Amino acid sequence: MQEGLRKNTSSPQLNHLALGRMAYRNMEKTEIRYASIDDAAALAELSTQLGYPSSSRGLADRLAVTLRSSEHLVLVACFPDGAVVGWLHVFLALRLESDAFAELGGFVVSEQYRGRGIGRALLLAAEAWVGRCGIEKLRVRTRSSRSDAYAFYERLGFAVTKEQHVFDKSMNSHA
Repeated sequence: MQEGLRKNTSSPQLNHLALGRMAYRNMEKTEIRYASIDDAAALAELSTQLGYPSSSRGLADRLAVTLRSSEHLVLVACFPDGAVVGWLHVFLALRLESDAFAELGGFVVSEQYRGRGIGRALLLAAEAWVGRCGIEKLRVRTRSSRSDAYAFYERLGFAVTKEQHVFDKSMNSHA
């Protein structure tokens, strides 16, 4: 699984993906690039829009660890003025019972810029990275109440393969 992985850097552009700046239906220019620690506040704000409130500091701490891992990729979509309007986190997953796969850990585009191709561009960049890693499956989990997300993923070729419940247990208590 390690072969073909590309270490995350703070490279300003994903030139190896030949994405550069992309024009969308609204004629705005958007750049897809690697995330950096300097993006933490914007990523935290977008996470809150998605329903996962996060402090800039907490997100920066997690982002720092993620950026050092060759098994994680964090991308941002930004306008020429540097404003971050979307982000995507994808990671490689290894399970004993199945072949390795990649999974979207987080993915959001600012509410005011949805439907303009930004999410599609982020996802295409992630798919290119997954392919270079030699992984044949990309997985995404989405809340059942997010019908707009369901439609988005289905339009982009994803298929529902199972439904499940997620159980969490706090490890702070000694119950």
